[in-house]
Amino acid sequence: MDGVGEKPKGANFYPKDMTKEEFEAADIVDKSSIYNFVRRDAEGKLYSIPYHKQFETQLKEVSNLLMEASTLAEDPGLKNYLELRAQALLDDNYQPSDLAWMDMKTNTLDIIIGPIETYEDQLFGNKAAHEGYVLIKDQEWSARLAKFSTYLPELQKGLPVDAAYKKESPGTDSDLNAYDVVFYAGDCNSGSKTIAINLPNDEEVQLQKGTRRLQLKNAMQAKFDKIMMPISELLIEESQRQHITFDAFFANTMFHEVAHGLGIKNTINGKGMVRTALQEHASALEEGKADVLGLYMIQQLHAKGELTDDLKDNMVTFMAGIFRSVRFGASSAHGKANMIRFNFFKEQGAFTRNADGTYKVHFDKMITAMEALSKEILTLQGNGDYDGVAKLVKEQGEISAELQSDLDRLSSANIPVDVVFEQGVKVLGL
Repeated sequence: MDGVGEKPKGANFYPKDMTKEEFEAADIVDKSSIYNFVRRDAEGKLYSIPYHKQFETQLKEVSNLLMEASTLAEDPGLKNYLELRAQALLDDNYQPSDLAWMDMKTNTLDIIIGPIETYEDQLFGNKAAHEGYVLIKDQEWSARLAKFSTYLPELQKGLPVDAAYKKESPGTDSDLNAYDVVFYAGDCNSGSKTIAINLPNDEEVQLQKGTRRLQLKNAMQAKFDKIMMPISELLIEESQRQHITFDAFFANTMFHEVAHGLGIKNTINGKGMVRTALQEHASALEEGKADVLGLYMIQQLHAKGELTDDLKDNMVTFMAGIFRSVRFGASSAHGKANMIRFNFFKEQGAFTRNADGTYKVHFDKMITAMEALSKEILTLQGNGDYDGVAKLVKEQGEISAELQSDLDRLSSANIPVDVVFEQGVKVLGL
């Protein structure tokens, strides 16, 4: 934006003039915490300030409101979660409320609130930004999805990678549910709007309890109707357009979230957590892993007879989905992941571009490319190979002139990059 300048890679989590080297050399309290800011004192020395101190006034108000809400909660699990979350906002100890959130099974209303995702921190990919969702569970759709998480351990064993990179056992307490979202706030309401959630991010909770995967059905439908269908009419070969379906879009998105549970959270060579070892590249690689392993899961479940829709629907819808997500740009973890996959798949012959500017999927080669990219990503993560990931992002994370001209055609046709939600008490009629 004119007169504003470039956004700092560290957003506002660190001093603008701080270098990575300075941070790594500094002696800071709770240095690796995802719940604090780094600031300079009067002498210019770096120190940390926890969120519950930085935002003390605001967080006390939020905490009081959550306690008030807990008195209205009819579901005991929701009541317990709201009470624990209210406390967590005051001391930055989110693990008890994360565990309580995972134990909630019967609630129809769901609230996700607090500092959660680390996409904003593009310096280290470590500091969490605050956000809030209000969701209503679709009990009927959720019942249909419940069984798929149980396949995680079996699918983990079959991953196309050496045994050392799949030795962890994913938690099977994971929930897979469908929701309609009625309110977005904070981080999730800036930039591209979320259509699916996989939480908690705390690796200890994940290993103990698994995660909950939330498919935001109404947001998904809006993006499919307003964006995916118009994109496919411009960029997908006419003979394959019948394979663009909402059910395939829903399945691809759902298994993307489930696939976050596959692979490993700890490096195999003593470099600590994958997220810590890969720093600012961790989010983009994790999103890329989830995309490609989501497709792997769909293929495997087709082979078992657990999914019966045409696998070609998933692959062509997946291709159209790359054009949708790549438009979020290089600053988005999802956008970057899609650029890498587009270029990798192109090299492998998974698709070709026709003279009229439409794209055709080659199904057998897409399966081969999917397995090759899965192996590469899982190996990079397991090795905590920061330099290898940086090389992959540099070589494959660029938008070519040809792809840019195709994306420009989408803009010229007034196909939106994303949707904006009309929300709030007036929209809800309150």
